[in-house]
Amino acid sequence: MVRRLEEGETVSELKSGGGRSLLMAGVAAVGASLCCVGPLLLLSLGVGGAWIGGLTALEPYRPIFIGITLLFLWLAFRRLYLVPEICRQEALCAKPAVRRNQRILFWVVTVALGLLITFPWYGVLLLG
Repeated sequence: MVRRLEEGETVSELKSGGGRSLLMAGVAAVGASLCCVGPLLLLSLGVGGAWIGGLTALEPYRPIFIGITLLFLWLAFRRLYLVPEICRQEALCAKPAVRRNQRILFWVVTVALGLLITFPWYGVLLLG
């Protein structure tokens, strides 16, 4: 779904293939999982103490972060699969291998984000 520009044609803005959306989705997912994964990470690094129980300050904002994560994942999916990309013939985005790598990275990030978002449910089973 890549449309190559012929000689003499111009494009006001070349699209990057959803890389920025993937990055924003990752940031939002990390924010969504901080309340659950953060204390576990600190405990695994040997940090302890009663103050670790107070790290749930971001819990009320978790649904907002999850919503932002899903929004950016949808935008990245839309850019990679639904919107035809317009780029110059010699541009990097015209190479099929680049698009394939972007799609592979999208699915790897999506699985990782899914694991982070669902951690409160399966984390209970892992931690006993």
